[in-house]
Amino acid sequence: MSKDNTSGLIMPAERPSSLISRRNALMGGAGLLLAGCDQINASPTVKSFLSLGEKATHGAQRLVTDRNALAQEFSRAEMSPVFRQNGNQNPGTTEYNALAANNFADWTLSVDGMVAHPLRISLAQLMAAPRRTQITRHDCVEGWSAIGEWSGVPLGLILKRAGMSGNARYVVFHCADSTGGLPYYESIDMIDAFHPQTILATHMNGSLLTVGHGAPLRLRVERQLGYKQAKYVMRVEAVASLDGIHGGGGGYWEDHRGYQWFAGI
Repeated sequence: MSKDNTSGLIMPAERPSSLISRRNALMGGAGLLLAGCDQINASPTVKSFLSLGEKATHGAQRLVTDRNALAQEFSRAEMSPVFRQNGNQNPGTTEYNALAANNFADWTLSVDGMVAHPLRISLAQLMAAPRRTQITRHDCVEGWSAIGEWSGVPLGLILKRAGMSGNARYVVFHCADSTGGLPYYESIDMIDAFHPQTILATHMNGSLLTVGHGAPLRLRVERQLGYKQAKYVMRVEAVASLDGIHGGGGGYWEDHRGYQWFAGI
């Protein structure tokens, strides 16, 4: 069940910042699944299904559901014994390998774009930040699901501390990995960005994220399908429009595989 510990302040920084004034006990983070399903059947039927009615789906969900409602959470006894490592298993770049070799001690998260106080946040600072732990179900577009425990810093807390502009409409997650030489990225709107279960996870199932599961940081946006859960997050950017960001579709799978941008469940 969730444990929410989000009081405290995140400090702005020109250099890696001291995120929090106190350390909170870590309750773990759940087994993750993917930064996008890479084994999806690319048949015309599947592609048609994935792109079907995006605007209608997004609009209808806004009208008939409370998007601030919590996704279902589970007990530890209900956690899945195995949680797949889907999507890219390792960015494999020289830069990423050097960071991993040093246990990400030199890694920082950049928070920029339409913010008053750009941030650079180290992994140690994220560990000391107020955090939320939740046990949720990951639903993959491939048709499988798994339940795992995740722990991380609420995205909304970081955006507030950065002083995000009221004109920003989307949050873009730039990642360390690529597919076919094309950079991996994802995006969500402000409803999901400030949802209490949207976190930047550092832990799954009580341990630090492994490389295969997206170390050192991955997105968990529990009201959307698995391909929205970006791994290897390096930069968080607040923007007014998705136009001009890579292919303009809002994500790697949206730009290059025809997936719909809104994947709400």
